[in-house]
Amino acid sequence: MFTGASYARSGDVNIAYQVVGEGPIDLVLVLGWVSHLAFVWELPAMAAFLNRLASFSRLILFDKRGCGMSDRVHPLPTLEQRMDDVRAVLDAVGSKRAALLGISEGGVMSALFAATYPERTAGLVIDGSYPSALRRPGYPWGITEDQFEERIGRVTEIWGKVIGMERYAPSQVDNPEVANWWAMFTQMSASPGDAADLQRMNLLIDIRDILPAIRVPTLIVHARGDKIAPIEAGRYFAQHIPNARLLELNSDDHWPYFGDAELVLGEVQEFLTGVRSSPAPETMLATVLYTSVTQAGAHAVWLGDRRWNALVDRHHVVVRKALAKYSGREIEAGDHGVTAVFDGTARAIRCALDVRDELLELGLRIRAGLHAGECEIRGGRPRGVALQVASSVMGAAQPGEVLVSGTVKDLVVGSGLEFADRGTREFADVPGSWSLFAAGPERPGRVDEPAHAAAQVGLSRREREVAQLLARGLSNREIAGRLYLSERTIDNHVHHILDKLGFDSRVQVATWLARNEHLS
Repeated sequence: MFTGASYARSGDVNIAYQVVGEGPIDLVLVLGWVSHLAFVWELPAMAAFLNRLASFSRLILFDKRGCGMSDRVHPLPTLEQRMDDVRAVLDAVGSKRAALLGISEGGVMSALFAATYPERTAGLVIDGSYPSALRRPGYPWGITEDQFEERIGRVTEIWGKVIGMERYAPSQVDNPEVANWWAMFTQMSASPGDAADLQRMNLLIDIRDILPAIRVPTLIVHARGDKIAPIEAGRYFAQHIPNARLLELNSDDHWPYFGDAELVLGEVQEFLTGVRSSPAPETMLATVLYTSVTQAGAHAVWLGDRRWNALVDRHHVVVRKALAKYSGREIEAGDHGVTAVFDGTARAIRCALDVRDELLELGLRIRAGLHAGECEIRGGRPRGVALQVASSVMGAAQPGEVLVSGTVKDLVVGSGLEFADRGTREFADVPGSWSLFAAGPERPGRVDEPAHAAAQVGLSRREREVAQLLARGLSNREIAGRLYLSERTIDNHVHHILDKLGFDSRVQVATWLARNEHLS
């Protein structure tokens, strides 16, 4: 985790660095194109990767000059200056000799450092890198000059924007968390102009001629399907660095932080220390909460993008406030609901009940499901059957209902919580039968509910008809066709309904009718 940056002085430039772990060997991690010392920890898979490195080394992280938390410089640095920065950081932490792990563009500088300062290099690991990014005589695997200019031209257009992971991490294309992290990470690391200049410099470098001069133990790690640096680049390293060993991954990911992480980490540990260990999976007994906003898609259509997004933001505020109150840990939050884990079962139930009731005040009804079981923690995220069961329990809940498994109910005996029996269910892909119970009051509501929300508040017969059709998700045009009235007349009725009820959205009308079914 990030605990704050220290600074090493390299000439007249301040280089930000961090030291993690107390292992027997110093290991300098040299990231690619750009970096940000603090934000690198915000992606759970990458944080897990770094912590694993720190379990067998004294891990030294730093931001290259011109990036992240280090000084911005103009003109941008040469490779020689960046090597000076590594030496300055090593001196600052009292390291006489360290191994280097260079990822992507970081592999280029790491290789040059190893060749230039073998007395300070205990070993070299190059992951997903290339000796030349451009296609050159005798090296046909780089990009063409036209591709080079196109790539440079696109940098400022896409900088800081969410882009797909098809090139960097194809295994994560369905995980928006990674793409969102990358967008923020790049923006935090450098300005668009600096990023384009750094890209230009990185793509022009050619270190093929120095590879035979590398005389330190070297491990090359490369994915066969890498779309950023082709596998031929990794093989070229292995063929031209004396005694280098090549590990080819059966993967398409340029980054090593996901499906191949344990394989890569095990190989790196054995290469650097001579010992290979596989840490026992971190497990915990947790209560898992899944929630889902009822008719979220219909709400989005009713409200339009701007108002729906604002409502989603308010939803997240409510949920996170409750999680903080009940010591829950957010795993995922989206337009349709949240996933969270708790180390206390009663707290999890009370959190779910509070969230349900608070969201009703926003005009949102949710389904909630809870189950308690052992979760395995990988990449900072829980996984296992407990999550599947909790999700299935949620799917069985009625709108406005907090549904729990029998396991959860049995764990809170004596807590004062009340439950109503909902029978047993079998879930697809989860063996066995599951007893289900509804937690809390039979009908969600709050004692401070506005008086007009529990009464008819003077709606006319026609307004009640319109309100009922609104609640079913019909548009004003569809309601007009159903009631044989003009769309403008329906517009007026909707306006009067919202005004009389004191609401500002169709969602609230639907919720009000659901809570006052005797008016339907």
